[in-house]
Amino acid sequence: MNWKGKVAVVTGAAQGIGEGYANGLAALGASVVVADIDRERGERVAAQLQRDGHDALFVVVDVGSETSAAALVETVKARYGRIDYLVNNAALFGKLDFNPLMSVDLGYLNKVISVNMLGAVVMTRACVPLMASGSAIVNQSSTAAWMNMDYYSFTKLATNGITCVLARELGPKGIRVNAIAPGPTDTQALRDKVPQAYIDMMVAQMPLARLGTPQDLLKALAFLLSDDAGWITGLVMNVDGGQLMRA
Repeated sequence: MNWKGKVAVVTGAAQGIGEGYANGLAALGASVVVADIDRERGERVAAQLQRDGHDALFVVVDVGSETSAAALVETVKARYGRIDYLVNNAALFGKLDFNPLMSVDLGYLNKVISVNMLGAVVMTRACVPLMASGSAIVNQSSTAAWMNMDYYSFTKLATNGITCVLARELGPKGIRVNAIAPGPTDTQALRDKVPQAYIDMMVAQMPLARLGTPQDLLKALAFLLSDDAGWITGLVMNVDGGQLMRA
């Protein structure tokens, strides 16, 4: 794949899987917009891409805010005039406070929903006016969507539904919308949030018994964005070492 001249917006690109996506798409030749609420880390990622000879731009964004998303699009429009790929990766996880639905503060729950669930809607609505036929969107789901554990789980299950609804709505425009559902992936966020004993238990039960890597996910992302997936939309692709199998 050679995506020279293509423009990719990656949210949550300041660290972890999102940083891996940004690096990978830049290596394929795309101009990458590193979009994140964390200015310090986001600027670091974009600066490193530039030092490596890639075209990259950092833009601060709160994906739960229509105003912030619109400002990002105006910046991208001024710089590039187009968006070819949107990767809705941003989510609250590593620093998430997990509490039962029966007791979690509703203000906090609404904040999680605004980012993890509605962020993909907000960003898609903002970016689509700069996207032409042949463009593609990939949302970040999770195998947690089918585990029914907590509100992180249901926001990711909702992401799957949002992916399918957007695929139907944007199909007539020639814009494809798919999702990736990663299994346990070796990131700092996972290690910050999940005890090592539980990680070991999950891995031991998987057919391909290892943690995933951002590179594993990048390969799936590159395929779903590419013209090779030109007749694929509304798909939620598990990239999870067989952790969950949906017949």
